[in-house]
Amino acid sequence: MLINNSKYYPLFFLLFFTNIIYAQNTVNGKITDAKTNKEISGVAIFVNDNEKPVLTTTTGTFSVQSDSIITKLKFVKKTYTSETIDITPENTGNLMVDLTQEKTNEIKEVVIHNEKPKYKNKKENPAYAIMQEVWKRKRNNGLDKFDTYTYKEYEKIQFDANNLDSTFMKKKIFNKLDFIFDYADSTANGKMALPIFLNEAIYENYGENRPNKKTKRLLTAQKTSGFQDNQIITLTAKNLYRDINIYDNTLNYFDIGFPSPVGNTGFSTYDYNLIDTVSVRGENAYKIRYQPKRTEVLAFQGYLYIDTDTYAVLGATLKSTQKINVNFINGISTELEYDNPDESTFLPRKFATEIEMTPFSKKKTAKSIIARRSVDYSDYQFNKPLEDKIFKRQEEEYDDKFVDKDDTFWVKARPDSLSKTEQGVYDMLDKLQQTPKFNRLVKLYETLGSGYYNVVKGIDLGPIFSIYGKNEVEGDRIRLGARTYFTRNDPWRVQFYTAYGFKDQQLKYGAEARFMFNRVNRFTVGAGTRRDVLQLGVQLTNDDGIMARTFASSTLFARGENASLSSVNQTNVFTSIEPWKNFQIRLDGTMQSIKSANPDGFNLMYYKNGDLRKTTNDSHFTLSLIARPGAKFSQTGIDRYEHGTLAPTIVLKYTRGIEGIFGSDFNYNKLQFMFYKPVLIGSWGKTLINFEAGKNFDTVPLALQNVIPGNQSYSLAQNTFAQLNYYEFVADTYTTLHLEHHFNGKILSYIPLIKKLKLREIAFLRAAYGTLSDASKAINVEGFKYSAPSEHVYYEYGVGIENIGFGNLRIFRVDFNWRGNYLDRPDISTFGVKAGFQVGF
Repeated sequence: MLINNSKYYPLFFLLFFTNIIYAQNTVNGKITDAKTNKEISGVAIFVNDNEKPVLTTTTGTFSVQSDSIITKLKFVKKTYTSETIDITPENTGNLMVDLTQEKTNEIKEVVIHNEKPKYKNKKENPAYAIMQEVWKRKRNNGLDKFDTYTYKEYEKIQFDANNLDSTFMKKKIFNKLDFIFDYADSTANGKMALPIFLNEAIYENYGENRPNKKTKRLLTAQKTSGFQDNQIITLTAKNLYRDINIYDNTLNYFDIGFPSPVGNTGFSTYDYNLIDTVSVRGENAYKIRYQPKRTEVLAFQGYLYIDTDTYAVLGATLKSTQKINVNFINGISTELEYDNPDESTFLPRKFATEIEMTPFSKKKTAKSIIARRSVDYSDYQFNKPLEDKIFKRQEEEYDDKFVDKDDTFWVKARPDSLSKTEQGVYDMLDKLQQTPKFNRLVKLYETLGSGYYNVVKGIDLGPIFSIYGKNEVEGDRIRLGARTYFTRNDPWRVQFYTAYGFKDQQLKYGAEARFMFNRVNRFTVGAGTRRDVLQLGVQLTNDDGIMARTFASSTLFARGENASLSSVNQTNVFTSIEPWKNFQIRLDGTMQSIKSANPDGFNLMYYKNGDLRKTTNDSHFTLSLIARPGAKFSQTGIDRYEHGTLAPTIVLKYTRGIEGIFGSDFNYNKLQFMFYKPVLIGSWGKTLINFEAGKNFDTVPLALQNVIPGNQSYSLAQNTFAQLNYYEFVADTYTTLHLEHHFNGKILSYIPLIKKLKLREIAFLRAAYGTLSDASKAINVEGFKYSAPSEHVYYEYGVGIENIGFGNLRIFRVDFNWRGNYLDRPDISTFGVKAGFQVGF
């Protein structure tokens, strides 16, 4: 199952809060003649920048509703001057609109073309000529042209629950919490909007391009409404957003690729229409409307503002279509502003994004949360000498109180003052934290997000997702564990678990302690031990960690009987350090004994100096180099939460087995390499690449050998071969490649009726090649059974359907797998189906 990927834990925040929040976008009010104060009917009302009116009134009152955020309304009536009003939470209810009559001699014929202009070819379209000039002058971020630069970044993130009515406010869940509605604002139809989260952050950015490339983004202040100690909720907010560059061909939202309307491939996705010439911050600009050729694809609609002289992008609006196929998301809206210091570069000025999230339904009336994020960029300075110490990580940067600032600081630091609603949210959330009932609700979310339940201060039980498992040897298996947890930035952690199998009636256990001495370079030491039944051979580049959940306890249903389980007694000590950001050096010392957990069905016996042995005794050291360039983390303690990124993972490992230490039986040397990277392929989706290679330089028994990972369960398991049996391929030297492409519904969107289901297609290819020496076969009692994929590259392929579900809750995936070769082997499966939960956007 893929549901336990910690990358997606923040989605539980959405599922939790939106179950009790009801929201939609509605504005109502009255339209009158400015001179006579009489009500006016027959008024066309346009929402945001739509070309078609959403309503033509039949009386003097109106109520309009949109499936996305309403930011402005335009009122148009013949013989009256049109009126445009910006919509905020404060004026969505009882909006008063006064229209002024035009003088007859001032009225000119106005022709509004709502339909798309038709051209014989794109060269006749004036917007195409303009966009060609934009592509010729494709601009780069101006920061790259200077030797050094600095600038300030102010970020504000707010979550709002909208359209709360009196019935909702009387729900039992709000007993003793009803004071929160004192902070709500009235909206349309007498309903209310309630802010539920606010986070402000200030960053100082430093960069050096020459002589060496260096960057640093330093968080200098942060203020969070009521959740200073709950990093998961703060991470939820920040993890929704990615940095985008409008000039790129692909824009990253939720690690899903959307084609950019300014990218040089834009005309394959969008239709463009030149609307007008307008003034943008004193500059003349072409206003170009764009919209996708097909509404079923992941694309935007909106406006581009292009400088008439330099063809630079001064601003852009990006709004998702009503048929957006992204889980938990009903709508996205982004506004971008750029400064253009010269002919070839741009500088970000302001970005604002609104995301409408719902857990279940895409209907207009569905319960939802509006997540708003705005970023202001200011105080640019260039070619100013920067000292080397600026780019070095400092101890004080990792202190828990480093970003705490008083109210006086924030008043001066904000580019704009907070609204009345935003000011109230801090007071409201602080009061909520003093309410036991609210803390219980937050505790429920924390349990779902982290997988641990807090019982007393400093002690958590869990993980709750590992309580039950089943396998051939143990039968039904119960696992209970606990950990220490005082704050999100604990420098030390102690964890343990105990498990019991009702079939083998054996007690298992594991325990581990870790301590981090330095927050800057994360110098850490740890030790642990366990006695457990494990499914070895399901991971090539594994680690020696004690507390990882074993594959043996995760499988509930499997094809065929799996008797190839091992009984492992293992003790591990390790130390690690990060001398550079996102680069870890780790040294492990491990002592272990391995034997078959089911001798009648799985033979691990081997020959040593002519003697027959059933237990493999092993002591080894492992040096690991782990690089995560571009990865982003929250928290500074021994455990960190990772932000969603497209960062690669690169691992190089050397293992040295030493005979004689603690009774170890073998000297051996092993070298392993692993590379993993998700890659956006424009509007065609995302490819996951996983490549591994390794070599055992010495002869070792099966328990220490490289096993090409099989998966006999019916569940999804990453980086395993779905149609291989456990231990079917064993190799001294191996290479494997996993390619998995997610099309995001690109192909199925062309099929009538099917496209309405919003299913997404997957295609994958897996391959493995390796060799196994005669000596490695001979050392094992049943070595004749084992071979490597050396005659041909073993491969399997398949397709899958993901995004199965209803509304916005589409978390089920089914894969169809075919085995490509080695079809003459006994007891194999040439075709198989895997299924499981896959939580993600």
